[in-house]
Amino acid sequence: MIYYKDNDLIVRDLCEQDIDVFVAGEIAQGWLGAKRDKLEMRLRHKTELGAIPIAAEFNGNAAGYVTVYPDSKWGVFANKGYCEIVDFAVLEKYRRHGIGSRLMDAAEKIAAVHSDTVYLAVGLHSGYGSAQRMYIKRGYIPDGGGVWYGDRVCPENAQCKNDDDLNLYLYKKL
Repeated sequence: MIYYKDNDLIVRDLCEQDIDVFVAGEIAQGWLGAKRDKLEMRLRHKTELGAIPIAAEFNGNAAGYVTVYPDSKWGVFANKGYCEIVDFAVLEKYRRHGIGSRLMDAAEKIAAVHSDTVYLAVGLHSGYGSAQRMYIKRGYIPDGGGVWYGDRVCPENAQCKNDDDLNLYLYKKL
């Protein structure tokens, strides 16, 4: 399915052929933990959990991806009927072309079909700085429950590691 299209950009369903392109692109930009497993799981979740994984194609090249989980089972709003946006990424060489904004526009339109609220978790280290700014500009606000480490709230005064598992949940009314 196509969610957005203009002269340079198409936002469409993620497909199996995209996986190797994204993994190679992420490794090339220094994301050494990039593996097929994550994107293969998103495609499995399409069938198993009703997830909607989408991809952006810029001038014919796979450039970014994100997944929407209607009635998400994880995170601060788990099992409350809200949609969660997960695993948002635009390859660095394609940034600053509006691709991330168009992917988020499509993800929010998909979410709006299922719920009046969408949420996401954003990492807290500097590698997530541009995503943090984008989410705030788009109207996302913190849920007020503090930071999470992995799959639970990080208790007050607890020590935690500032890695990809340290997140703040944000939400937005659609």
